[in-house]
Amino acid sequence: MNGGLYAATICALTADGQIDASAQEMHFASVMATPGLDGLLLNGHAGEGVFTSREEQAQIVRIAREVAPKARILAAVSSESTMQAAGDAEAALRAGADAIMVFAPFSWALGADPRAIIAHHRGIAEVAGAPIYLFQGSVGSGKLAYTPDVLRALLEIENVAGIKEGSWETRAYEMTRRITRAARPEVAVMASGDEHLYACYMIGSDGSAVSLAAVVPELIVALDRHVREGRHAQAFAIHTALFDFAKLVYAAPGHMAAARLKACLAELGRIPNDICRAPTPPVTPDERAALMAALRPCVELSQ
Repeated sequence: MNGGLYAATICALTADGQIDASAQEMHFASVMATPGLDGLLLNGHAGEGVFTSREEQAQIVRIAREVAPKARILAAVSSESTMQAAGDAEAALRAGADAIMVFAPFSWALGADPRAIIAHHRGIAEVAGAPIYLFQGSVGSGKLAYTPDVLRALLEIENVAGIKEGSWETRAYEMTRRITRAARPEVAVMASGDEHLYACYMIGSDGSAVSLAAVVPELIVALDRHVREGRHAQAFAIHTALFDFAKLVYAAPGHMAAARLKACLAELGRIPNDICRAPTPPVTPDERAALMAALRPCVELSQ
């Protein structure tokens, strides 16, 4: 199976904004200590991949591989340039990644020719020569959400192995799942809308790849298990707690999600600080207090 439960992790930084290797090790070890979690998604949106160099991204992969030698590692690439993204993918694979997740360049939010979208993914896939995971963007993200025709064309790329389904809308999630099952039933469709994981798991999912699993991995694993085993009262209790927390983490502006996740991890003592790369500003004291108030029920449920 190409799916599984993955934690989309953060990038730990020192006070002067450099990769903090020891803090990164601590973060990965804390997350992967959770039984039932299959692997890590590195250098994605939560991991501030767009703010890190190729060498820094490879360094994070190496740290993850050393901490969790048996975990499955998905390394994200986000570059606007196909050549750059393909090079980033090669470096991540050399560092120990198992597969590459292609995030849509942010410029595509303004519109992208379908031929460019397909050529970008195909170019990365050909150079990488490894399993490729697509990222289906939110219905609210403009053109970053691929149309059914574009999705079908992307599924024609032989080494596409899975999809991080981030539509954040149940109907769109179902459409992606149906299109994929019809075209490539072996391709994993993994839920990625933290606020509606419960609904996606109920419809059917091949796992998930979410950043809340970097904060409360036990709840993501438990939610998946409860749904699979028919314990819906317990699953809904987890959903209720996760929904309130996710609503704050992913509130507008969405680019602040990484900072909010780091603020929570710092408050929990799992990383030394919540520093992000510029231009991301720090979380305000009021927002930090609100996040921790919403997180508290999640932590209590996970214990």
